[in-house]
Amino acid sequence: MGLDFSQIAPSFPYILKGIWVTLQIVAVSAVVGFFIGVILSLFKIGKFNVLRWFADAYTSVFRGTPLVLQLMLIYYGLPQVIGFEIPAYLAAIAAFGLNSGAYVSEIIRAGIEAIDKGQKEAALALGIPYSEMMKDIILPQAMKNILPALMNEFITLTKESAIVTTIGALDIMRRAYIVGGQTFSFFEPLLFAGLIYYLLVMGLTLLGKALERKLKQSD
Repeated sequence: MGLDFSQIAPSFPYILKGIWVTLQIVAVSAVVGFFIGVILSLFKIGKFNVLRWFADAYTSVFRGTPLVLQLMLIYYGLPQVIGFEIPAYLAAIAAFGLNSGAYVSEIIRAGIEAIDKGQKEAALALGIPYSEMMKDIILPQAMKNILPALMNEFITLTKESAIVTTIGALDIMRRAYIVGGQTFSFFEPLLFAGLIYYLLVMGLTLLGKALERKLKQSD
């Protein structure tokens, strides 16, 4: 039996609306993850053992357990503790943001440690406060070096966002599944969803390469 996209063609706009939901979740989660990652990375290279231990433990837990488990714990398990339900959108942002923060922290830490230590020593010798040194000297240079890794994390987050279908968020994947249930034909809508994800990832890849070229030209 051949493929028949004509039966799901009227549902294309419905599936395409899921792009906005997916991009919202990914964009907000990426911002949350980035800020968590910056804080954790500073903890990891700091002088306080308690903060270093916390950052390492945080990273170990979120990198060592499945993202789908973290999502379900927040959406299904946390309401049992706090006494009220969490919307699927917020649960997705919380899970993806917390998870992404663990990976981003390692990326940023590596970027900071790759900066020549002489710059840090020179800044301290000039009396520049540690916070200003990190904000104005070290982190801007580290960002240039780790941009490709950050873009890869963003792309990974875009693909992994499909698991929000497990909690009922109306993203691309969930809408494709609903269309499949209505038409009793899942292969075509899921292929269409796969094409959308592929185009999103290719677009992000091209954007990342364009940013890399721009940064190289500015050096």
